[in-house]
Amino acid sequence: MTSSLGVAVIGGGMAGRAHAAGYRTATTLFGTERPDVRLVAIADTNAAVADDTAKRYGYERAEYDWQAIADAPDIDAVSVVVANHLHREIVEGLLAAGKHVLCEKPLAGSLADAEAMVAAAERSDRVTAIGYTYRRVPAVEQIRRELAAGTLGELAHFDGHYWCDYALDPTAPITWRYRGGPGTGALADVGSHLIDMSEFLCGPIAEVSGAVFTTLIEQRPVPLGVTYGHTKGAVSDELAPVENEDVVSFTGRFEDGAIGTFSASRVAHSLPDELSFNVFASRGSAAFDLQRPGEFQISTDNIRSDVAGPRRVLIGPDHPYIRGGLPMDAAGVGHGVADMFGWQLRAFLDQIAGVGELGPLPGFDAGMHGMRVVAAITESAQSGGAAVKVV
Repeated sequence: MTSSLGVAVIGGGMAGRAHAAGYRTATTLFGTERPDVRLVAIADTNAAVADDTAKRYGYERAEYDWQAIADAPDIDAVSVVVANHLHREIVEGLLAAGKHVLCEKPLAGSLADAEAMVAAAERSDRVTAIGYTYRRVPAVEQIRRELAAGTLGELAHFDGHYWCDYALDPTAPITWRYRGGPGTGALADVGSHLIDMSEFLCGPIAEVSGAVFTTLIEQRPVPLGVTYGHTKGAVSDELAPVENEDVVSFTGRFEDGAIGTFSASRVAHSLPDELSFNVFASRGSAAFDLQRPGEFQISTDNIRSDVAGPRRVLIGPDHPYIRGGLPMDAAGVGHGVADMFGWQLRAFLDQIAGVGELGPLPGFDAGMHGMRVVAAITESAQSGGAAVKVV
């Protein structure tokens, strides 16, 4: 085991801050058998953002281009948290420089870029992973275990949605999130999380059909300055076209024959972050809602009929990630998305060091598969909802 690991984050915006805070928290979680972790640098082309995030989360310095991170001898592991179309160049450069890389989802801005990134990872001996953060939700992992153990019986149906409202304001400026063509909007941004969660629970999606895209706000104002995350800023009178979807709906069929019904939206009124699903099987069901992350519902047929029905289960130390994963790891204390980033990043650091029992993060191959599912959904939508196999 190496004596210490220097970490950095490329991208100091909303998700970048979550990674920056996650590395800071990760050292306090679970067992103490780990390398020392040095919080080295935050990089962002916006100097004010880089400076603020570095100072706010206790990193040694700010940098203003990703090459400085790749060239730095005191940095071992890097989170890449920038616009999707920038992932390939940065990740390839980091791997060539011998860094371990955790890349935010989706893996890339195009299938070709994703394939190149997978090839670069295969040529490297470094740890490469993709940030499907919600795999580390305690309730989701518990539901996955119940499905795998057969507690609920044979899976029949997954129904899920990821509804957000960050794009509902028509005065919000045009950014990279609204460019890139069909399939790069709500589907790639939030739908990719939903797709991965469904496959984490139910296995690979083999075919999709019935896909529909719609765009509610077709033009957005051009910003006068730099924007990041979902923050608003000063805008000009110039309007630019939105190139991708605000809403997507589709049906999927898993390899084992179960079906899935899905929708994702970035214009869902008054729902800032509604990730929710139900799974139905032959002897039971389960449900989860990210707005209530400290609980889930489960129903099984081994309960008397006069008291049967969905039961609320409060997450506690008998569930995944809680014991040792929170400062106050007692039942009912509660946790949120920030804690999930800490668990994900501790798993990444443990994977690099070859210690711990959290298990590896999904690799670039999982990110590549997710992009193939997105490509199939996009093809279905452009073909009038035709059935398309995931290849």
